Amino acid sequence: MTHSFIDTECLLSECTTSGTYRVSHVKGEFTDRLQELGILPGVELSFIRTAPLGFPIEIKVRGQLLALRKAESECVVLESAE
Repeated sequence: MTHSFIDTECLLSECTTSGTYRVSHVKGEFTDRLQELGILPGVELSFIRTAPLGFPIEIKVRGQLLALRKAESECVVLESAE
């Protein structure tokens, strides 16, 4: 299932459209690594683009561009930034 607009919550790995989202929470085995990169609950991030085959994905967090693997992006739960 892919989300073009977040009405509740979805995983970062499911996003398909560029936009700004808010991190609801971070879960899974990459929690510590993602938090060290600045991906924390309540932080806004921008979904920039995906690689031609789908992963990695590029996001912008606190002014920095990051590329995340599929396994890492599946640990980030997003909500609408509005």
